[in-house]
Formats: sequence, C-alpha cells, structure tokens
Amino acid sequence: MTAKKIKTAILISGRGSNMVALAKAAQDETYPAEIVGVVSNRPGAAGLKKAQALNIPTAVIDHKAYTSREAFEQDLHKHLTSLEAELVCCAGFMRVLTPGFVAKWKDRLLNIHPSLLPKYKGLNTHQRAIDAGDSETGCSVHWVTEDLDAGAVIAQSAVKIASDDTAELLATRLLPVELALYPKALNKVAAQIQKTR
Repeated sequence: MTAKKIKTAILISGRGSNMVALAKAAQDETYPAEIVGVVSNRPGAAGLKKAQALNIPTAVIDHKAYTSREAFEQDLHKHLTSLEAELVCCAGFMRVLTPGFVAKWKDRLLNIHPSLLPKYKGLNTHQRAIDAGDSETGCSVHWVTEDLDAGAVIAQSAVKIASDDTAELLATRLLPVELALYPKALNKVAAQIQKTR
C-alpha cells in the first residue's frame, strides 16, 4: 500500500511561480505531498488563474477587508483547517504572520526566502548581497517561526554573483533555482511526516 500523501496548502500574493513548481511536482504519483488548495490575500493575484488551470481549489482572503491582522488570520486559519491541510507553504506570500498564527501551525509552515539564510532576512536581499561584495547568494526554504526569516533551514541552493550583476539580473537568475529547490524541500518534509505514521 502506498503511503497517504500529506495534504498541503499554498499561500500566495502574486504571480505564483513557486506555487506552480510545487503543484507540478505534486502531480507525480510518487511525490509525498498533494496540493489541496491555494489561498491568496490579493484578489488580483495572477497565481490564482494558474492554480485554477491546474485544477487546484482557490480562495481569496483579502487582508484589506479586515480591521486587524488577527481577524484576517482567523479566517485564513479556518480555511486552511477546512482544507484539512497538514502543511502550509508560503510561496511569495507577502504578509508577516503573527506569533499567534505561527503557533497554531508550528512545524507545519514553510517559506522560501531569496537569500542564504541567516544572511539578509527581510527585503531587498539581492541588492544587499551585491552591496556587501558577496561572491554568492541564493535561496533558502525554512520553517516559519515568530521571528522573521529566522526558522531552521530545510534546504538551500546558491548562485554566483557576477561583478556586473544588478538586483534584477540576480533575481531572474535565481528564480529557476528557487523553482527547483522548493519542491525538493517539500518532498523532504512530507516524506519525513509519512515515515512517522
């Protein structure tokens, strides 16, 4: 008997390129996770149409419709629970989650960040790596904790920084590396969960 796939939801805010990479990886019957839903906090996110094209259920929970982060996250939590999600992958989800929400999803919440953590938490990571004269940068998939981009790293990939690189060039070159790394990291986490059952 094949092991039951780990139900995984994906949170997006924009184009959904990492979401598509995860969803396509999960189409393989040997992949240990299945994508049960995609949620965007922005109604116009391009990733919603991409998810629908892949026959993944989508939902919009517009953070602007709420008076507080807690109220927004309460509905987000309800929706993820209704999907029976066991893991949640943040994929270009541009909201900082409150400690209360993170606690509810402890050890079940992943994120991809465009730097070699613990370097360059937060924004403008590529420019900061260039400004520091670093020879390489990269991306990290990590556990989400109460502190921004501070959770334990699950997987990392690096790219070299060329002398004439701009932040935009670096971001473009790093994207395919991100798209390869995130599915590998989810595979690793979901397979570990399967083993404990």
